[in-house]
Parts: sequence; structure tokens; C-alpha cells
Amino acid sequence: MEEYIRHSVDWILTLSPLSVYAIFFAVAYLENLVPPMPGDILVVFGGYMAAEQIVRFSFLLGLTTISSVLGFMTMYAIGAHWGYKIEARRRKFWLTRFLDVRFFEKGKRWMNRWGQRVVLANRFLAGTRSVISLTAGISKTKITPTLINAAISSFLWNGILLWMGWLVNENWQIIGHYLNIYGRVI
Repeated sequence: MEEYIRHSVDWILTLSPLSVYAIFFAVAYLENLVPPMPGDILVVFGGYMAAEQIVRFSFLLGLTTISSVLGFMTMYAIGAHWGYKIEARRRKFWLTRFLDVRFFEKGKRWMNRWGQRVVLANRFLAGTRSVISLTAGISKTKITPTLINAAISSFLWNGILLWMGWLVNENWQIIGHYLNIYGRVI
């Protein structure tokens, strides 16, 4: 995985700022749809790029927040539309190839117990992001509070990651080590 990230970073550094923004938009969106994607470490790298004035910090924060919310709401829509199929055929549904079906029951219990607070904490719960958005859709939570809480969560998480990348600058890779530890603990 580290080799993949290193090659991705080297490639991103050769792109124009507009292309860099497009890459970050795609990464922040897709990490909600394809859970094993290492989007967080690339967002930290974005903080480094902002510190080096390759991209603008505030624009990157807004862009990654919007695309994270769009990704969350895409999974919400999948859960709301196909939730009955996911529930009935968990082990055979195409999306469960990427998600551990055991997390659906846990996600439903969390939604029943904590409601919108789970959506608010969503970005900070590594490894469960897609499950939470799907579960919110399956549970048919109210769209407006779900959208607001997903936006707050994405803004805070992406802001923290970008700020850490800015802070440690060219040593941004060390944050990846701590994100891995954080993910395992969570």
C-alpha cells in the first residue's frame, strides 16, 4: 500500500493545480464508495501541498468536504433505494464484497441507539464510513439532518487532516502511520 501511495504522490506532484483539485475531489468521493481506498493519507498530503502553496488550503478543504458529503449521500441513496435487497441478500449483494456484512447489524444498533450522532461522528469512525451511510439510508433517516451532520463531520475530519499535513509539511507520511494505528484502535 505504501508503494501505491508513494507512486500516487509522485504522479500528483506532476499535475496542474486544476488536475490536483480533480484528483482530491475524486479521492474524497470514492473513499465513501470503496472502503479500502487510502483517501485520508492523500488528504494529509493535500495539507502538505497547501503549505507548499501548490494548492489553496481553504479551497481544498471545501472541495474535499463537498465530495465527502456527496459520497456519503450516494451511499445513503443506495441504502434507501436498495436497502431491502441488501437486508435480504447480504452475502450476495454486490456492495458487500467491499463491506463486512457483520458491520450492518452493528451499524443498525448504533443508528437505533445514537441516531444522528452516529452520522455526526461518521468521519471519525474509521472502517465504518460506508456502513454508516448505507445504514442511514436503509433506516431512512431524515435527509436534511443527515446531510448537515455528514457535512459537519466531513468538514472537521478533512480540516484536521489538512491541518496535520500543513503542520508536519514534508514529513506528512508520518501521519499515515498514526492514521493506521487510529484505524485499528477504532
